[in-house]
Amino acid sequence: MIKHYFFLITLLGFMGIMQGQVIMNRDHEIKQMVDEISAENIEKYILKLVSFHTRHNMSPQDDPVKGIGAAWNWVKAEMEQYIPASGGRLSVEFIDYKAGGENQRIPSEIELKNVVATLKGTGNDDDRILIISAHLDSRVEENTDYTSFAPGANDDGSGVAVILELVRIMSGYEFPVTIKFLVFTGEEHGLYGSSYMAGLARRENWNIVAMLNNDMIGNSSSSETMLNDNMKVRVFSEGIPAYETEDMARMRSFTSGENDGQARQLARYIKEVGERYVDQLSVTLIFRNDRFGRGGDHTPFCREGFTAVRITEFNENYDRTHKTPREENGIMIGDMAGGVDFEYVRKNGGINLATLANLALAPDQPGNVRIDISGLSNTTTLTWNKPEKGKEPDGYYVLMRETYKPLWEKKIFVKETQVTLPYSKDNYFFAVQSVDRDGHESLPVFPRPSRR
Repeated sequence: MIKHYFFLITLLGFMGIMQGQVIMNRDHEIKQMVDEISAENIEKYILKLVSFHTRHNMSPQDDPVKGIGAAWNWVKAEMEQYIPASGGRLSVEFIDYKAGGENQRIPSEIELKNVVATLKGTGNDDDRILIISAHLDSRVEENTDYTSFAPGANDDGSGVAVILELVRIMSGYEFPVTIKFLVFTGEEHGLYGSSYMAGLARRENWNIVAMLNNDMIGNSSSSETMLNDNMKVRVFSEGIPAYETEDMARMRSFTSGENDGQARQLARYIKEVGERYVDQLSVTLIFRNDRFGRGGDHTPFCREGFTAVRITEFNENYDRTHKTPREENGIMIGDMAGGVDFEYVRKNGGINLATLANLALAPDQPGNVRIDISGLSNTTTLTWNKPEKGKEPDGYYVLMRETYKPLWEKKIFVKETQVTLPYSKDNYFFAVQSVDRDGHESLPVFPRPSRR
């Protein structure tokens, strides 16, 4: 058994690595929101997206029932339905940008639109922003084929469906921080829409705490290997940041912190909180930025220095991805709605909602988190400052894990802004997060070394 100070053991008990009880402290309101997510609504959204025939970036923008223009108009109108329920805190807009040109996958310049719904936070002095995203566009094999049937039911109709369902549910609740629901275009031809938004966020100095990108979260059966499992989902996170200054690189090298960047902390947080609120779903952390040699809409945000991860189904079916719909030897080819597991999408939507809500209700992160290296010792002293804005924490969790373990193993609750623990910093990694009296935790902060 593990000796307790005040431990909230959350992550590893189900894996059999730790022996003992797993304590699930659920906020009733967050659980209520998660339970409101409807597989039937998700199916309805996906079937509507499929009905646009194609959502190719070069497809018509002025046809009322077909093409990318009809799709983005419908998404915007669907979101706007929930403005009254939000008490005016929800706003929806198009963000226009230009994409394509000579020697690009879109051969001539066109104008595209992202759809952005903003649920304004109620905290007067809290400028934190949380982002959830998915992409609207679809395609078949040929990059420039904008007339063939490209249903995009899973890629990424599943992600867009979750966005719409979360706008519906979360608009009826108040959060201290602002939540932005982003539906990108341009993904299939070079991450155009997300690159534009990440650049805009950097130019306007958005205080983005976390960005959750959902791309293909609805397929539960694999091609070739014939696996079938809707009880696991992957979260991809970068190790060495795409945006890294010389100071960051020196600090990473000094602290051996290559697995403790902001994206990795967010990924661990999604696992802990997601599994707290969603039954029959385990979150698998993939310690790479994306699938092997591939990319997604979180990557431009990583490149701009924001904390961003990708959430994706555990099993991909390559008979369906970017394929012209047909049947071959009794096998369905193409990204049709029949290949989407709507209950699986519902559960994956739940881990997104739980993460966003828990972060939105939590205090801000502690500041200036330090680990004392002034002398040799078999104890470890950590110090930090209270958050500068937002509500005051009820206390803090000091997280710790052995150096070879991927997930935090212990959470020690303290009231003060410093603690000395009888564990050697040679053998453990540490972090600190703020927590309120209802158990909503901030993202963990990995300490920098200091000499007191």
